[in-house]
Amino acid sequence: MTRDTAREIAVQIVFGASQSDTESMAFLEDFFSEEHYSTLAEENELFAEKPEGSFLEYIRSVVEAVFSHLSEIDAYLQTYSKSWSVKRISGTARAVLRVAIAEILYREDVSLATAINSAVEIDKKYDDAETVAFVNGVLGGFARGEGLA
Repeated sequence: MTRDTAREIAVQIVFGASQSDTESMAFLEDFFSEEHYSTLAEENELFAEKPEGSFLEYIRSVVEAVFSHLSEIDAYLQTYSKSWSVKRISGTARAVLRVAIAEILYREDVSLATAINSAVEIDKKYDDAETVAFVNGVLGGFARGEGLA
């Protein structure tokens, strides 16, 4: 497994938990249950290898950071999405942005450039070019506006 795969799995969990009535950390635990994860592996090669060790710790910490700081992260999204409400951003792009901002703010082992570049690459798999450019612009604006770049 690679960090990029773990990051994309974190995006999938953030997206799924955002669409669910289940509490976010309970959603995370259910997601990694043997029964559930094996069905995912049958449907999508992203889930071919179940995360363990440092990859599982990374996923858990990012998902926890997103949901522990959701109002703060969404406030950044609102500020840097230039007149788009957070609810108007596609669910996938919103999950990608939330994970990237959580990495930037709460993971010392992830550089700003890595978080932004990885977010853009992940979003390319799910959204059109216009949305990918939007994600890149929001993250770039966030980095500049918060004095991180």
